[in-house]
Amino acid sequence: MKITICGSMDFAKEMAEIKEKLVSQKHEITVPAELHRYLNDKEKPNNKWEKLELDVFKNYFKEIKETDAVLIINKTKNEIENYVGGNALIEMAFAHVLSKKIFLLNPTPEMNYSDEIDAMKPIILNGDLSLIK
Repeated sequence: MKITICGSMDFAKEMAEIKEKLVSQKHEITVPAELHRYLNDKEKPNNKWEKLELDVFKNYFKEIKETDAVLIINKTKNEIENYVGGNALIEMAFAHVLSKKIFLLNPTPEMNYSDEIDAMKPIILNGDLSLIK
């Protein structure tokens, strides 16, 4: 299966690790183009000027369009368990509109837009990547 990994760049290390696991399971994986910049903990996640310059939304929309599913890496951030940020929510919406499968690594977070996340009917993995089929 072709899968695009999405989530906060604070989870860059997890994205890289999950990519390797999924590749070993014979999946074809796309990760954010700038992922390597965030693996050393020295870079801060994209600021709004970088996002505008790199046209992040359009470019990742193209990636999502070419894959079968998105996998949202949702872990604890800003003291919110299973955090799904604004970018990931937008990427989920892209996938939903394109009728792609949506996988959440962990359960839906308790956030202002939890209902919107649930309305997209994500498949909750509870951390078990072997459930991706």
